Amino acid sequence: MMEVETVFKALGDTNRLRIVNLLLHGELCVCDIQYVLENSQPNISRHLAYLKRSEMVLDRRDGYRVFYRLANVKKSEKKRLFEFLRRIFESEAQLNQDTQRLKKAIASGSCTLSEWKPFSAIEKNQTHRKTA
Repeated sequence: MMEVETVFKALGDTNRLRIVNLLLHGELCVCDIQYVLENSQPNISRHLAYLKRSEMVLDRRDGYRVFYRLANVKKSEKKRLFEFLRRIFESEAQLNQDTQRLKKAIASGSCTLSEWKPFSAIEKNQTHRKTA
């Protein structure tokens, strides 16, 4: 029961919900998340650390950049949770605005390593992009 409580506590903050919404589209650099949420890097990092401690996200370092992605998306319970959140998020204006802002940011090259892959984090044939 503790794992369920931890997950719901992690989702109990608007900023973390917004971050999860963005990560539904795949792995992202912290700079992209910061740009979309229009928040400071320390604040974004604090929320990402909370999501990481709750095992909702994973991170990896590439040089000075840190990338985050949804965790355990192949496990059926997490996959169902993320798919449920995706459906719920569709009706939220702020989350739709965030998604559009992310799409535009990636298209304009705000972070040269990110790619726009709608809902790639929870698709059946998930592919991980490689960075140089």
